[in-house]
Amino acid sequence: MHQSDYVSDNYISLKKDKIVIASGSEHIVTALSEEEVERFLFYLEDRKKVSYRNRLIGYLLLYTGVRVSKLVSIQLDQITMMPASIQIKGKGGKIRKISLRKDVVTCIEEYIHEQRKKSKYSNSPYLLVSQRKGYMHRDVVRSWLASVSEELRIHLHPLFRHTFATRLLRKGVDITTVSKLQVMR
Repeated sequence: MHQSDYVSDNYISLKKDKIVIASGSEHIVTALSEEEVERFLFYLEDRKKVSYRNRLIGYLLLYTGVRVSKLVSIQLDQITMMPASIQIKGKGGKIRKISLRKDVVTCIEEYIHEQRKKSKYSNSPYLLVSQRKGYMHRDVVRSWLASVSEELRIHLHPLFRHTFATRLLRKGVDITTVSKLQVMR
């Protein structure tokens, strides 16, 4: 049974120990490699190709781990600059506060002052506005990500949440903290 520091018997029984495996967790989770993240970030910095709004979208997806549907529903009053954070309404109405990196704050400020204020929807409560409405539809984001994916030859969507979590884990953030951030639906 127990020899040479090896265990030959099963000590965990999923049914007996009432362990539940989350639906979908049996699949392999993929994330962007550091090289792919760098290529994407380099692409976002090309001012000739990428608007302030799309650059902000890329940074928010990469550095907050929010889903596209939550991204497009962010309102200006959910963003605090001191300390820099964003409040995301999660499952069951729970509010999660996510700290923002300095470069993400810079992207928000540039977008608001350079592009958003020129929009006819500049009074919209939503952070991201489109040319036709005071808010952005998630399909616009998905379409942009598809075109960037094709250009960079990287499959981007929906890897940002996984990439966000994976990068935090690689940097030594406790898995409990990461899983709390990932609970947002």
